[in-house]
Amino acid sequence: MEEIRTTFLTPHFTLDEMTVTETGLYNKPRSFAIANLKLLCKYVLEPTRLALQYPIKIDSAYRSDQVNAKVKGAKNSQHLIGSAADFRCKDMKVAFEYIRTHLQFDQLIWEYGTSEQPGWIHVSYSIFSNRMQVLRSKKILGLTVYKSIY
Repeated sequence: MEEIRTTFLTPHFTLDEMTVTETGLYNKPRSFAIANLKLLCKYVLEPTRLALQYPIKIDSAYRSDQVNAKVKGAKNSQHLIGSAADFRCKDMKVAFEYIRTHLQFDQLIWEYGTSEQPGWIHVSYSIFSNRMQVLRSKKILGLTVYKSIY
């Protein structure tokens, strides 16, 4: 029987969940993307998980070029280098505010949803420079528009 090994990036986040895709396409990150995923988990996702004391479900983190094209991601998406994650949790407004007020990040986006809860949260982290950019996305005439908030 073959032993299955789980690669933990931090105590609550695995490489498998940071590379999951429902596209059926190849989505194995190269070493630089794994290093970026570790940083994202270490400095943003793990502290958020510990502070909230409830699970965070990753919808999308690392995306190969093929996966990103299939999901119609931005051509310069930070997901392509393992520096971004989209997630959901029990109270996303609380998670959003925790990240915004307590952590370093590059981008924090309240993705769609309502004024009470985002549909999901996009967060990115950069080892080089974190812009601390806080945005909200909305659909206007079928196009996604990002507006700076705070």
